[in-house]
Amino acid sequence: MSSTEYTPPKVWTWDEDSGGTWASTNRPIAGATHDKELPVGKHPLQLYSLATPNGQKVTIMLEELLALGHDGAEYDAWLIRIGEGEQFGSGFVEINPNSKIPAMFDKDTGLRVFESASILMYLAEKFDNTFLPTELKARTECLNWLFWLQGSAPYLGGGFGHFYAYAPFKQEYPINRFAMETKRQLDVLDRHLADHEYLAGDTYTIADMVTWPWYGRTARGESYDAGEFLSVHEYTNVIRWEKQIGARPAVQRGVMVNRTSGPLDGQLHERHDASDFDTKTQDKIGEKA
Repeated sequence: MSSTEYTPPKVWTWDEDSGGTWASTNRPIAGATHDKELPVGKHPLQLYSLATPNGQKVTIMLEELLALGHDGAEYDAWLIRIGEGEQFGSGFVEINPNSKIPAMFDKDTGLRVFESASILMYLAEKFDNTFLPTELKARTECLNWLFWLQGSAPYLGGGFGHFYAYAPFKQEYPINRFAMETKRQLDVLDRHLADHEYLAGDTYTIADMVTWPWYGRTARGESYDAGEFLSVHEYTNVIRWEKQIGARPAVQRGVMVNRTSGPLDGQLHERHDASDFDTKTQDKIGEKA
């Protein structure tokens, strides 16, 4: 593949050998590539996911609900290895036709739920609007930031992250374009958090849960090993917020679930019981990473 100027053809065709980290799983068509039923556990909620930022949103929410005593939020978390194409199995596609993690099935209602923001809203509403305000002004502000994240994160991940870390070769224009946008987004958050403890005001909500895995990680300098490049130390209010959220015990548990990278004692590939955090991390069972 050449890094020279590209002239688009009149009609685009799929080049399966297009390069890049995710070339083996990216394709221009939907649907299942193979038959594979999903496992089903004992709990009401069945989660099929991986501990990417999008996956962590849901496990953080579930652990927060359990910490408040919502026993109905007990869940089985099954690992979906997206690098191996498991999201294209027939069972997963039945729950999420878009073949993206996370996806959830609620045995109590018989409903499938996909898209991380949809899952968090579903869980909040199912459990007495926990972490989702009911008063109009507060609810609107919470949803403002929830949907801000859903619209902004693709520029951080699919834009900056792709061209900075995953593309087959580095290109100045797209890296500069998406670095600029990522820094603009961090500045949006930093200015807002200068006057607000949490995104929706003085209360911790699902808006924080969806945003922290993406922008908290970036503020720590861990996203795409680009902390110095993006000068993330400049965003002091985001860093304060990141540390505050990251200190929550439920958040610390949530980021471990379905994780397959990092220290072994922080990897819990599957979660089926609260005791799994103490007995089934990879440093204790040593299964396939």
